[in-house]
Amino acid sequence: MKKLRWLLIIPLFLWLQSAFYTVDQTEFAAVNRLGEPIVTHDGGSDAGLHFKAPWPIDSVRRIDRRLQVFDLPSLESMTRDRETNQVDKTITVDAFVCWRIPDSASADKFLRKVGTIEQAQRLLSPRLTGRLAAVISSLPLDDLIKVRPPLEAEKQMLALKKQILEPNQANESSVPEALKEEYGIELVEMRIRRIGFPEAVRASIAERIRSERQSKVAAYQAEATIEYRRIVNEAERKAAETLTQAKAEKTKIEGQADAEADALRNKAHAQDPEFYSFLQKLAAYKAMLSETRDTLLISGNHELFDLLLNPPKPMR
Repeated sequence: MKKLRWLLIIPLFLWLQSAFYTVDQTEFAAVNRLGEPIVTHDGGSDAGLHFKAPWPIDSVRRIDRRLQVFDLPSLESMTRDRETNQVDKTITVDAFVCWRIPDSASADKFLRKVGTIEQAQRLLSPRLTGRLAAVISSLPLDDLIKVRPPLEAEKQMLALKKQILEPNQANESSVPEALKEEYGIELVEMRIRRIGFPEAVRASIAERIRSERQSKVAAYQAEATIEYRRIVNEAERKAAETLTQAKAEKTKIEGQADAEADALRNKAHAQDPEFYSFLQKLAAYKAMLSETRDTLLISGNHELFDLLLNPPKPMR
């Protein structure tokens, strides 16, 4: 009898224990009574121990209230040529999405229409990928792949995000508003992680890059040649001006020196003409005798000896 009683008490205890449940700060907990939702607890403000009717009358469904992040499937899309407005290159785009459930009412809507985190990702992927492909296919390649300063790149990414999420028509809601209204999903962020090229077009892109680089090299070389010629011509002009000025200065200085020498010679000649004439004759004899190796036979009665033996006396 006692054994039978224990067999009844233990299942009853376990059954009554199912009437208690806890809510964590990181989750929403929705209580359903016979399949119909009656209350949804927000762990941010209602965490702790709670009571409900035992199973199977009431059941609890839980959903994570933290920020969810997942990568969208890799997308291949055509870009558009800016000049011809025709289809240009194929690129690959990798993007990621951040979303969450903001409140208890949204959690209740999410559980009724979506159910799980995995199902939410399967729902968001085609919707956002389609919008991303539509926007990418309308943009030129240079607007997507271009080296920019960090601030300019951030502005470009925000503008691209706005194009993806804004409504297509005037009476249509934006993507974040539609997701929150329909599924209780708050779209926090959507960003492009990487933009690249498929393997099939990488060779042509590399060839295009090489061609552009060669054109830039030729342009830089032409500019360098022009600048080199300008510098050389400027240097030659300045050198010619400096040489001309130096020659003019030389001529001026020589003229001044000759004038001063003539003035000194005239002054000396005026003071003692006879002695000055003697010095001039000596200089002439010296020049005459130093420029030849011939032997001169001169008579002792030659005036040269008279000049050497009887030189004029300088005036006092």
